[in-house]
Amino acid sequence: MSLTELTALLAFCTAVSFTPGPNTMLATALAANHGLRSALRFCLAVPAGWTLLMLACGLGLGALVLSMPALRWGVQLSGVAYLVWLAWKLARSSQLVQVDASRLKISFWGGVGLQFINIKAWMLALTLSAGWVVSAAGQPSTNPGERLAIICGLMMLFAFTSNFSYALMGSMLRTFLAQGNRLLWFNRTMALVLLITALWMLTV
Repeated sequence: MSLTELTALLAFCTAVSFTPGPNTMLATALAANHGLRSALRFCLAVPAGWTLLMLACGLGLGALVLSMPALRWGVQLSGVAYLVWLAWKLARSSQLVQVDASRLKISFWGGVGLQFINIKAWMLALTLSAGWVVSAAGQPSTNPGERLAIICGLMMLFAFTSNFSYALMGSMLRTFLAQGNRLLWFNRTMALVLLITALWMLTV
């Protein structure tokens, strides 16, 4: 991979990783409600799930999803339904985890699975697969396996760093949010952002 391609890849990964999305919003909400240690599980699940998705796209699963409209809509609607369900749970959370531990709990494997119903993650994986794995500067790639490994390594780093950064911000708000109804309104705001993201996913 040339320096020009690597620079473009780094710029692209930075832009897509650190802009708000389902993963970063959930990382923020989890850390604000459960603390940074609890959110760390989700921060590790995102790069693990995304890497599996990227590998699947590199092996042809992405092309299959795009070629079957019913399957693509199934992925989109599943992702939207999951985000709406999470937003509903989040909007009802008004106390920190010490008092209300049943709200907004996402397991490691739940975080991994979320990547497979996140249409934004699918579009990102497909874009990287088409633009950097199977082609190089507009020409067919002669080393797709090496390129796939580089992309997976970079995106694992970016996915963890971006989600951990958002989680860190969420954890820093815990003391502030513990007073009065601040956590409730924070959670309702985050729930609204998730709903807006879910609606956006329907238009992708």
